[in-house]
Amino acid sequence: MTSFSFTRQNRNPRVVVLLICIYAVLIGLVLFVEAAWWLMALLALATLPAVWDIVKDTSAGVELTDEKLRWFTGQRSGELDLSEVDRFRFDTRWDFSVRISAVLKSDKRVRLPDESLPPHKQLEDVLQQAGFTVERHHFRVF
Repeated sequence: MTSFSFTRQNRNPRVVVLLICIYAVLIGLVLFVEAAWWLMALLALATLPAVWDIVKDTSAGVELTDEKLRWFTGQRSGELDLSEVDRFRFDTRWDFSVRISAVLKSDKRVRLPDESLPPHKQLEDVLQQAGFTVERHHFRVF
């Protein structure tokens, strides 16, 4: 019997401190270096999704049972029948992030959302214990 569950809350102290630091730097650039306020405001737009996640207190996670792999993040969710999955592919990117895809028996790839997954080494162990083949690919250009 395989059962694994992982959930993370997007409202956590690390994200709040990071946003405070980003806004402090942007405001500091405007006040002390006389950076263009509109340019700093444009840079601050990139932080709005994180602010929205904190305000809404969204969560993300994944659940693995004997029959299904389910994931959710905010309002989105998805699931796969494990009988359709051939293997899992872990791709290490040039920025050292790891993208995880389920490769179906039809050779179609279903990319799992990064924000709903546990640390990749933990997930790799869980998938291998469940009997799945895990492929690792490092720094591919294509």
